[in-house]
Amino acid sequence: MNYDPSPDPAEPSASGDSSDQPAAPYARLTPECVLDAVDGVLMPANRRTDGRMLALNSYENRVYQVGVEDEPPLIAKFYRPERWSDEAILEEHAFVAELAAREIPAVPALAFEGRTLHEFDGFRFSLFERRGGRAPDLDRSDTLEWLGRFIGRIHAVGATQAYEARPTLDIQTYGYEPRTYLLEHGFVPSDVREAWQAAVNLALEGVEAAFERAGDVRSLRLHGDCHPSNVLWTDAGPHFVDFDDSRMGPAIQDLWLLLPGDRAGASRAMADLLAGYEDFCEFEPRELHLVEALRTLRLIHYSAWLARRWHDPAFPAAFPWFNTQRYWEERILELREQIGAMQEGPLWPV
Repeated sequence: MNYDPSPDPAEPSASGDSSDQPAAPYARLTPECVLDAVDGVLMPANRRTDGRMLALNSYENRVYQVGVEDEPPLIAKFYRPERWSDEAILEEHAFVAELAAREIPAVPALAFEGRTLHEFDGFRFSLFERRGGRAPDLDRSDTLEWLGRFIGRIHAVGATQAYEARPTLDIQTYGYEPRTYLLEHGFVPSDVREAWQAAVNLALEGVEAAFERAGDVRSLRLHGDCHPSNVLWTDAGPHFVDFDDSRMGPAIQDLWLLLPGDRAGASRAMADLLAGYEDFCEFEPRELHLVEALRTLRLIHYSAWLARRWHDPAFPAAFPWFNTQRYWEERILELREQIGAMQEGPLWPV
């Protein structure tokens, strides 16, 4: 199932996210506020906005294309209050800047007077160059191999040091904590609660078994949410955007999100990705045990992400099907399918 492009928020213990956030965290972020914020950064360099503004698709943060007088527009990203610490945001900025400095096609935050993170009226924000592109054609072997090469280069840099302020993608943060949150906050209806809890518990047992089969895999700095919507393609090749969910985790996390849903197609696509990836970074085949396990964790985490954001008026409007009876019945079936998928083993023998 194809979900929202950014379904991976930071966990409360890592980012300060909590259910007692303001009911409308962006209520004061009016168009005037956005333009004044950007002007405050540009005007010391005798630049200013031209009054044009276009809201871009983003639920976790608020992202706008802002026109600039006599210049190409910029992208302004306003971070969700209380989600990431300043240190965590700046770690991501430093990582992406390091990638760009090594000519890896990632889009870094722009620096103004030496700063990439700014504040206005209680909102933190950053500015980026606007980079266009189209969705990559993932049916082509050469496209997948090209993507694999660049992901391998990202990981070669990501492995050189660890994040300190950002969390790790693991069973605890993406499985057990989301399960506990959903149950303790009453999001699962009582008449399906027992069935959902049984399914999620069995699924997490399967995840545990998959991680045991994979053994001690390396954790490195990742893009974290490397699905096709975060890869823009031009005639010059791909560039990677939106490292907002970057964190520590296994390398396979940045590869499996590019795979098709059927097992045979996924196996072929993974072979193409790894053909490029291993030109720049060694891949541990035991991580193939984690593909369906990570998919399972993402599904659990996605439900908790919606639940944690339900106080934001944008979420009930955008996801009216969440928390309905049918929603939870479908999640139960989905988890049962994942239990079977994890029992099938990796895409090919390891």
